[in-house]
Amino acid sequence: MAKRDYYEILGVSKNASDDEIKKAYRKLAVKYHPDKNPGDKEAEAKFKEINEAHDVLSDKQKRARYDQFGHAGVNGAGNPFGGGNPFGGAGGQSFNFDFGGGFEDILNNIFGGGSPFGSRRPRRGDDYQVNVQISFEEAIFGTTATVDYNGSDLKIKIPAGIDDGMSIRLRGKGGPAPQGGEPGDLYVRIHVKPHKTLTREGNIILSEEKISMVDAALGCEVEVETVDGKVIMKVPAGTQSGTPFKLSGHGVPFRADGDRGPHIVTIIVETPKNLSKKQKEILEEFRKAKKRGIFG
Repeated sequence: MAKRDYYEILGVSKNASDDEIKKAYRKLAVKYHPDKNPGDKEAEAKFKEINEAHDVLSDKQKRARYDQFGHAGVNGAGNPFGGGNPFGGAGGQSFNFDFGGGFEDILNNIFGGGSPFGSRRPRRGDDYQVNVQISFEEAIFGTTATVDYNGSDLKIKIPAGIDDGMSIRLRGKGGPAPQGGEPGDLYVRIHVKPHKTLTREGNIILSEEKISMVDAALGCEVEVETVDGKVIMKVPAGTQSGTPFKLSGHGVPFRADGDRGPHIVTIIVETPKNLSKKQKEILEEFRKAKKRGIFG
């Protein structure tokens, strides 16, 4: 099912001010809050929808991207891999993301170390963790890292699209197995070095390019640094500061078939601070001409 328009969800126009968006959000949030509608699944779904719309429209950069590209420009906040686990089973290794203990562990915590169902599952060995640091580009395209572990050179295949803080689970590579049990697992926690000019939101890569007010007025070409190398991007005449442009296919892989998100470039128009006398005269002539209606 296609997502609804965020402005429609909040009941405001596309030209709504920040205050109008905030006011509309508060009114709807109060109306559909779960505390006021206990057990109402429809109200709960609307409340989540309202919060998602407000999260985008209350952020200037996200709103600008949404206005230009729709939901595709702000979908980085969700699952960047579009469902499923794209990391499973590579090279005989099992890649999983750990969000806490299993059902048995939860029961053990609640009931003080024993499941109320009398489980006789054999004990497992301890789970271990190692840390690996990789570059921004290696996180985008994948790599193979070598870590010192348990007295050997252990090679870890790191899949494309992995993000900072994620863990790769290697089954049976942890602590030794107790009698009658199974060995524990090894978790490889990934740390991604920050890039000097690029940042990431899910499957979207973000950057900024600064241009002069003259180039913004007349149009120009800028050389953009991407993870794929330098790309020439055209900036049309009349571009305003804060305008986002999309470079399709230069973002982060988010599907097993290799599809990639976009690289979004935000243009920042610089205002000159130290003008020469000649430059001031030219700008003054421009201002006078604009007042006379020569320029629109």
